[in-house]
Amino acid sequence: MLLLLLCAVNCTLLYGDSLPSWFIPLRDAVYEQNLSADALVSLYKQTIQETEKNLSGQSRYLMLSRCAYMLGRAYQYEGRKEEAAAQYEQGITWATTALQEGDTTEGWQMLAEHISQSCAVRPVSYALANGGKVASYAKKALELDTRNGAALYMIAARYVYAPAPFNNYKRGIQMMQDIIHKPDVILQKDDRFNVYTAIGYAYYQQKQYMEAQPWFQKALSVYPTNQFVQSMLKNTSSQK
Repeated sequence: MLLLLLCAVNCTLLYGDSLPSWFIPLRDAVYEQNLSADALVSLYKQTIQETEKNLSGQSRYLMLSRCAYMLGRAYQYEGRKEEAAAQYEQGITWATTALQEGDTTEGWQMLAEHISQSCAVRPVSYALANGGKVASYAKKALELDTRNGAALYMIAARYVYAPAPFNNYKRGIQMMQDIIHKPDVILQKDDRFNVYTAIGYAYYQQKQYMEAQPWFQKALSVYPTNQFVQSMLKNTSSQK
């Protein structure tokens, strides 16, 4: 509780391995994929309540933005694009409000993450108008903290997940591996999962199934029940 009070006084959300313990269950539940998005709503509301109780000012807006991002991902996993887009839009508003109180690495990170996922659930016109902002804002996050692993991931993810001809799997793999090998980079649990998954996905898309398998296995060592990675790993075994 003392740590949480200090967060509120400093108006800066702790970054790195010190995310509030009451946020972790929501994050992990989203990536574990054992619960439906509707079942996660109550956990989301509990996390919002803890945020309102324990944080204030910029810290509060940043955590609210994180919460919206997680619920948005849960809806997105289920193909509920409109509900996901609404969460991301709310998250953009909260991140923007946080940045109005001063530049922070997490503020720019969260703004980039919400826009990145919005590009996947909104019309192509949105992606064309806003896609370039993702790398720009991620770079702003890195200007404030070069250790921000989530920002490094977003820059590299473009080369893995962008549609042809904008992707570059080999470059994406190299950039993702560089993130892992940098000793001072701060990677949250979900960041590690995302990096491992991206490398596996890039190999898979190149039909290099044997190379993809260990990366999917690494991702499942972080979140063993993640259905997307489970299915990708299973697919690598069935390919010749």
